Amino acid sequence: MSRISGKAILRSISIARMRGFIQLLLLLVPLARVLPAHAQGGPPFITDDPGTPGNRQWEINFGWIADHNPGAAYYQLPDIDMNYGWGDRIQLKYELPLAAATDENNTTRAGLGESLLGVKWRYFEHHTAGESKSDENMDFSLGTYPQASINNPTSAVRRGIVENGPQYYLPVEFTTRLGPIDFNGEVGRWFGNKLIPSRWGRGLIAGHEFNERRELYAEIYDLQDANRIGSEPKQRELTLDLGGRQTLDRAGHLRLLFMGGRGIQAVTRLNSEPNWIAYVGIQILLGPKGPTEGSAR
Repeated sequence: MSRISGKAILRSISIARMRGFIQLLLLLVPLARVLPAHAQGGPPFITDDPGTPGNRQWEINFGWIADHNPGAAYYQLPDIDMNYGWGDRIQLKYELPLAAATDENNTTRAGLGESLLGVKWRYFEHHTAGESKSDENMDFSLGTYPQASINNPTSAVRRGIVENGPQYYLPVEFTTRLGPIDFNGEVGRWFGNKLIPSRWGRGLIAGHEFNERRELYAEIYDLQDANRIGSEPKQRELTLDLGGRQTLDRAGHLRLLFMGGRGIQAVTRLNSEPNWIAYVGIQILLGPKGPTEGSAR
């Protein structure tokens, strides 16, 4: 690809993808239904939680994501994240972005990102004693969410758009509620390969669901290399962000997802600490009508 302005290529990609997204959205809205709104982790946040969409329910997220460092920036325009509830405690995931990377010379290259496949299992729930089990009285839960990041058969790795795969992630996640504040956390290990280091991921979210239509949270997330590859120094991203979800329509079919933050360590052109991160997207909830016991994430 010839060297062109990073801003120009990102603008053209965004406009084309936005048009296609709006057309798809108009097709999906009539099929949507309202699901329980007890979401904490998951999009737009980095940290995930044990919540699942519920039996036979779909949660589809279209997100525009940015991770910007002066020496290297990475974008997903958009990221398509599809989740299906297989029973009330299991979630199946497939995620695929259109990725873009900008280097220190402001040269941007775009291509198909990695496929991310996962299976979430919420294996423990605790409910308020003396009440029937429901999302409303679930005060603690634990889960795990094994995932695999796999390169697609394109030139994205060779062109520096995505990292070499495969990589695998094995986390433990929890969610709890203390008074009016909801918490959820995640600790996990990314298993790298000969070219990419393994990493530890640790995240914590705290916030409040003000009503069925609005929720706001703060997040701190730490992604740190566990080993070196050759002479390369270990890298670490330590970020702080604020974000939330806002229902857009009266029936609760669509939700706006938003998050913005920055690194809380020194940012240089040689490290991976971002001077800003962002997520803006739409969440669509689909599935047969009827109550579910799962907690949509």
